[in-house]
Amino acid sequence: MERLRSLWKAIKRFWKNRHINQILLLLLLVLFLLSILFFAFMASQANVSSLKEGLSQSTVIYDKNEETATAITTNRTEGIEIDEVPDHVPNAIIAIEDERFYKHNGFDIKGMARAFFNNLFAGRITGGGSTITQQLTKNALLSSTQTYKRKVEELFLAVEIEKHYSKNEILQMYVNQVYFGSGAWGINQASKKYFNKNIENISISEAALLAGLLKAPSALDPYNNYKAAMERRNLVLNNMNEMGMISDSEYKNAKIEKIELKDGGGSTIKRDFPYYVDAVLDEAINKYGLSQDEILTRGYRIYTELDQNIQASLEDVYKQDRLFPRDKGGAMVQSGAVLLDPSTGGVRGLVGGRGDAVFRGFNRATHIKAQPGSTMKPLAAYTPALEEGYEIDSILKDEPIVVGSYKPENFSKTFGGDVPMYKALEHSLNVPAVWLLNEIGLEKGLDALNRFGISVDEEDKYLGIALGGMHKGISPLELAEAYSAFPNQGKRNDSHFITKIVGPTGNIITEHKGKTTKVTSKAVANDITSMLLNVVETGTGKEASISGVQLAGKTGSTQLPYSDIDGTKDQWFVGYTPNLVGSIWLGYDQTDREHYLSGKSSDDVVPIFKKVMEKSLQYTEPAEFEVNSVNAMLAGEQQKQETRKAIKEKAEEIEGIVKEESKKWPIMLEQAKQDFEKVSRLIKDKVQEFVEN
Repeated sequence: MERLRSLWKAIKRFWKNRHINQILLLLLLVLFLLSILFFAFMASQANVSSLKEGLSQSTVIYDKNEETATAITTNRTEGIEIDEVPDHVPNAIIAIEDERFYKHNGFDIKGMARAFFNNLFAGRITGGGSTITQQLTKNALLSSTQTYKRKVEELFLAVEIEKHYSKNEILQMYVNQVYFGSGAWGINQASKKYFNKNIENISISEAALLAGLLKAPSALDPYNNYKAAMERRNLVLNNMNEMGMISDSEYKNAKIEKIELKDGGGSTIKRDFPYYVDAVLDEAINKYGLSQDEILTRGYRIYTELDQNIQASLEDVYKQDRLFPRDKGGAMVQSGAVLLDPSTGGVRGLVGGRGDAVFRGFNRATHIKAQPGSTMKPLAAYTPALEEGYEIDSILKDEPIVVGSYKPENFSKTFGGDVPMYKALEHSLNVPAVWLLNEIGLEKGLDALNRFGISVDEEDKYLGIALGGMHKGISPLELAEAYSAFPNQGKRNDSHFITKIVGPTGNIITEHKGKTTKVTSKAVANDITSMLLNVVETGTGKEASISGVQLAGKTGSTQLPYSDIDGTKDQWFVGYTPNLVGSIWLGYDQTDREHYLSGKSSDDVVPIFKKVMEKSLQYTEPAEFEVNSVNAMLAGEQQKQETRKAIKEKAEEIEGIVKEESKKWPIMLEQAKQDFEKVSRLIKDKVQEFVEN
């Protein structure tokens, strides 16, 4: 114990002699100063001088060439001029949101202190303490995440904004872009939404109600919670009265005024290429953490992988009702389609349905989960089999098979015995695919699906996965991404819409960082392509064949749950050229005995796919695969065999002629010998006669 006391005294003496307390305090002060300098520097780099212009603009979508494709316009951009509205409108906002607005330089020490202690007692960030300038900063430049770092950024940026704009300009920007609930952005649209009036015509009481909504637009929505909205309005009126903004009589009259709600429409949203734009918004929200309000109110510039020509062509096909099966029972046959670039994963075009498109409604290209049918065979069975050493002409068994309680059947209800792999795929035979998956092992197929980016549930882990038997299913986008590995040498790039998002001050909010997954070898990918070229040339997808175009593809369909009805529930076709992959789903949103597809995939979805590709391929660079179809390879081998046979026959013919002629050669040689002797004697006689004379 005495030793410990001595050690403790030594430590205290060292601590005191070395001035450790002062050093630590100095370090903390230096760290604090550096933090202040850092945030001040970052704030100074923000181009806040362009904020006003950016907030008055719509969010713009750019295509793959960084050319404007469309703007997401809302009539919130028709903002007010703060000098042209009655004083009680801005006063109501100031009274409830920032009493000292005209006195501070961007932040309010008293308000911050009050909020700090509230947060301290709550044990978390609960908000509060923000000035109107800070709220504008948060709404226009920062994320909505409640963190101390964001609060510090908010403070310094607010100071920068105060340097560049007058108080009235700041207030004007704020009221024109803030959300008032019920789909109304900006105070003028809120006035129309709740009172069917322009903002310059609203009363003191109505202005107070609008100002009161800012705290919690959804919870205080007067259409849903009139009582709470009125209580909040009364608080605003009380603050206005205490601050001398309204007289006692005005306060009394405003408080007893009965607010009559009248929906005048509020904000509207317009955009071209609606399904593609909605998919872009989904990605911005779900992948990059932005909110819909941010996107619609901040004047972002969103750069995408869109090809406007391909998108317009795709939409044109979907407007041609004659290409689609007839509606049944008053319901429209629906569809979703995706076209993407396999080399990048960038989505070039997308349509999520037929008929009118609801803003961010159900998108059948990205949201739907449907069983993919036989389109799964190349992914779950044939690719892993080729990896295990099978060849495209390996013999598979097409005969009755029962594994546990599972008994697959071919569409024809017949069996063909032994069949080469390429023929089984070409004619979409079910039994050989299941037999093959059973031979190589279910785990091999599931592993391949994982590499292709296809998620499976526990219920999906059985041999029926080879035929697309899934509990939930997949979307056309997921299927297109999976098949993109085949034309891309066995590598799959994550499908995506957005390349980057730029904020209203020119700051880059986020950028796409591509991810490439090695799915299989180039050799296996080429073998699959050879077999899928056969499918389009002479198999179930031959109605998709386009003259002069190498197109590989696969059909798919799912059975109806009714054994007494002949038809299909879902139809699929997925196909690709070297530089464009397309995937289409066809069916009803709700399948029942009245609503189903009476035809086959080859009759319905395949011709639609052909039309889509015919229109789209004119906007892509012509290209050819490194391999030919199995048909072409077999034809080439046959041609070689015929050539070898012809050469052999010609050689035998020449050999026969030579043999026949060779029989005459001794006689001819003897005759030549005699002729030579005659000529020799004649010459000899002539020479002797010449000498004698």
